[in-house]
Amino acid sequence: METIEDTEFRGDDWYGDELTERAYKRCTFSQVDMTEASTRGVVFEDCVFHNVRFNASRHTDSAFLRCSFKSCNFFDADFDGCKMTGSQFGQSVMRPLRVEGGDWSFASLHGRDLTGAVFRNVRMREVDLTAANLSGATLTNVDLSGAALGEVNLTGADLRGSDLTSLDPLTVRLRDAVIDGDQAVVVAQALGLKVQ
Repeated sequence: METIEDTEFRGDDWYGDELTERAYKRCTFSQVDMTEASTRGVVFEDCVFHNVRFNASRHTDSAFLRCSFKSCNFFDADFDGCKMTGSQFGQSVMRPLRVEGGDWSFASLHGRDLTGAVFRNVRMREVDLTAANLSGATLTNVDLSGAALGEVNLTGADLRGSDLTSLDPLTVRLRDAVIDGDQAVVVAQALGLKVQ
């Protein structure tokens, strides 16, 4: 696998490019256009992305480890089996976004607008979703154990099959959210109710 280290990419046009089997370490990407680009088996480690357009991009079995995304646009982006562990998404446009499988543990999505986003079968342990807007979102079969969920908006969200043990029903918005029977017991217990 080709490895590129400590390199700055500024204003590059990667529109529609197909990136495969390569690694970027401690690289900086500024104002790079990755619209409709695709990655497969690509690793970005400790990289910084500033004002990068990921619109309609597709990522399969790739990894963005401990990366920082600042003012990036993920409109209609798709992540399949990707690792985003420890990455931070500051002031980035995150919707609509589709995520299938993979590991987003320890990522920070603090305050992000994720309205209508789709997360299925994703590991999101200790993810920071504080004050995020997930209204109308799909989070099914998601491991949210240890997640920071204070003040998160889950209005109308589909949460079936997900781990809600970190959820405090008194600090989030849950109106019209969809949960299953097992989750109802967890929520009731979090409210101090006795389930018999």
